Amino acid sequence: MLRSILLGLAAGSRAMTPLAAVANAARAGRLPRDSAAPALLGHPMVAAGSGALALLELVADKQDTTGDRIVTPAVVVRTLNAAFAGAMLAPRRRRWAAAAIAGTTAAAASYVSWRLRKAAMERHSLATTGLVEDAIVVPAAIAAATAR
Repeated sequence: MLRSILLGLAAGSRAMTPLAAVANAARAGRLPRDSAAPALLGHPMVAAGSGALALLELVADKQDTTGDRIVTPAVVVRTLNAAFAGAMLAPRRRRWAAAAIAGTTAAAASYVSWRLRKAAMERHSLATTGLVEDAIVVPAAIAAATAR
């Protein structure tokens, strides 16, 4: 369940990154053999599309016009993306528990990471704090999605 927690933590900061990481792991054949992931998740177009959305989010996060991650629609999207990604990584018998853990972690991490980012922005720029956050979140999501 550590993988689900890591995906939830990542989704709290970057909603699309866990889904992109899991889609790319599916494309590379690195999901557990008894994963609940549908074959469609590993399709190159799905992996590329989710990757593009994750990249757009990384860019948008550094813009002054981007809204806070704690508005209700953003928290819902983060929770659902994390839950889906967590379920896809888990063995079939554990997918509901993995989804619940990843989704709950994402919702909580949204608020915690928002507070931490706001505190860091008192001393550093929006772009700098965002890049540091990216440097933590992206590798964590990739590690969670590709760990054996």
